[in-house]
Amino acid sequence: MNTTGALAAPARRRMLRALGALVLPACMPLRADANDDPSYGPAECVVPAKPGGGFDLSCALAREALQAVRPARPPLASRYLPGGIGAVAFDRIATGRLGGPATLVAFSSGSLLNLAQGRFGPHPPSAVRWIATLGTDYGVIAVHRDAPFKTLGELVAALRQDPARLAFGAGGTVGSQDWMKAALLVRAAGRDHKAMRFVAFEGGGEALAALQGRHVDLFPGDAAEALRAQAAGAPLRFLAVLAETRLPGALAGVPTAREQGIDLVWPTVRGLYLGADAPEAAVRAWTEAFRQAVASPGYAALRERHGLYPFTLTGDSLEDFVRQRIEAYRRLADELGLRRWAR
Repeated sequence: MNTTGALAAPARRRMLRALGALVLPACMPLRADANDDPSYGPAECVVPAKPGGGFDLSCALAREALQAVRPARPPLASRYLPGGIGAVAFDRIATGRLGGPATLVAFSSGSLLNLAQGRFGPHPPSAVRWIATLGTDYGVIAVHRDAPFKTLGELVAALRQDPARLAFGAGGTVGSQDWMKAALLVRAAGRDHKAMRFVAFEGGGEALAALQGRHVDLFPGDAAEALRAQAAGAPLRFLAVLAETRLPGALAGVPTAREQGIDLVWPTVRGLYLGADAPEAAVRAWTEAFRQAVASPGYAALRERHGLYPFTLTGDSLEDFVRQRIEAYRRLADELGLRRWAR
């Protein structure tokens, strides 16, 4: 019996394994990068509200921004997880029941406001990793197109007569950022904000639908979500933008609250976070992915198409911003007599 072939095959396999041991170390960094970078495979962006609001917008912008610079990789899939205007998603991420290196979650200034008041459960801001901001939105005061108010001054005069006469409708409950805008507007009218009527919805999309149906009178929400609703046919009239100066684009003709004698400015930063237990390599990978995305030549036009204005941070700068805003929101909550939940 000729055993040359039978002996040759194992010998060849041993030789290939030996060669592989020599070649593998040079290849390993590439394989490790591919495994540690979650943008190589399927990833998701959690929308912590129902469809149609600002969180939905953030995930859509994140998906398009990443696709523009990494077209060969799978796009971010949106996953809706409403509950407590982000509280349910934050709790699940913080406790490890949701997440991983390929699960991003949308946040806004409203999320930081809720953290400042302890409304996201017994979790500190360090319970997640803050990855990037994509831009900033600004608050608006909007009414139904057929409402009797043509200016913010007319609305303030009505609130001054009776703050309970009109119903504010927006995302979040007492203490949310939309509630804050309403409370500060009522205070600017010289009345007690505790006397106002505020109807809480799960997100801006629901609130705008209620305004369209004339179930509420006022929408103290954000510009991007309101403009998107208007573009889809919602009959809205904008009385003021809550920015330092007039906004360009579709709202260029809308005066600021300051122009109309009301010192009320409310920016709404939008961004993304990751679970704190994500590997450091994944945190670096996502941070770099969004740093590249927001620095790309086409990002400004993409951001504008989603109704946001320039404000991009990553890394330590973002961590510092989060800490500063939470402290400022704590002071504002105390000023308005809001209960700070124990953590």
